[in-house]
Amino acid sequence: MRRLASSNTFFGAAVLLLVLASPAQAQASRTWVSGVGNDADPCSRTAPCKTFAGAISKTAPAGEINVLDPGGFGAVTITKAITIRADHVEAGVLANAGNAIVVNAPAAANVILEGLDIEGLGTALNGVQVSSGNVSIVRCTIHGFAQNGVNSTGTSRTRIEDSRLTNNNGGFNMAANTSAIVENTVLDKNTTFAIQTAGPSTLVLTGSTLTGNPAALAQSGGAVIVSFGNNRILGTGAPTMTVPLG
Repeated sequence: MRRLASSNTFFGAAVLLLVLASPAQAQASRTWVSGVGNDADPCSRTAPCKTFAGAISKTAPAGEINVLDPGGFGAVTITKAITIRADHVEAGVLANAGNAIVVNAPAAANVILEGLDIEGLGTALNGVQVSSGNVSIVRCTIHGFAQNGVNSTGTSRTRIEDSRLTNNNGGFNMAANTSAIVENTVLDKNTTFAIQTAGPSTLVLTGSTLTGNPAALAQSGGAVIVSFGNNRILGTGAPTMTVPLG
């Protein structure tokens, strides 16, 4: 009887260890979301999740979430290195309050947001709130936010490439101690400014179009703006620059 009891105790402990270990083992380097997915699924290619928030917990650090087909995939908070990528598939992120995407990752973590359509309905706060991390926003459309399309704070570094920030209160806001590159991007018809910088911060602006904003570049506190590569400013207020537009 004692031997049997001992065996049962050992077996129970082994099962408990397996149960505790299973969440970490379930994380995959690549996961998938679909407009007809289910967050109870493992987010595999054949059993995709429904939302980015559902997939991110099942994706390993430095892994990638891919969009299989058109859908609305919901707001998400990112606290680790990760890529969320839609390759020419409609990937909507709709928010009517708060921030649509929050990035609060470790300072050295690389976060890539690619091919997303981020909509704020005129009532949500920021399209992408970048608090910490190295964040690349590529081929994204960010529209209709009551504060900013992209709001960069903390000590973050942000790259915005081939994107459109339109009809927000502010296009791209940079707080002190941040840095950014804005390349081949359109900032159009934002209510107050296209890009706002507060020093000390550094912005590199290249190949971009700033149109229909009351202030193109709102600069304060010793922020440094380096501009080159055929930028175009049309129908906006006169910018204050450390280096003239090329």
